[in-house]
Amino acid sequence: MQCPVCTTQALVMSERQGIEIDYCPQCRGVWLDRGELDKIIERSAGAAAPAPVQAAA
Repeated sequence: MQCPVCTTQALVMSERQGIEIDYCPQCRGVWLDRGELDKIIERSAGAAAPAPVQAAA
């Protein structure tokens, strides 16, 4: 698929944590399929959640 912005550059597909990401090596634009952004948000929220703090006895 061609980059929608550059129109001459082919998009490159990359897989990160099981999610396929299409990006343009020229303009560095990123395109996601339906539902992929939700998956990225869910995984980043799970990884960024702080560990529970235990109260000292």
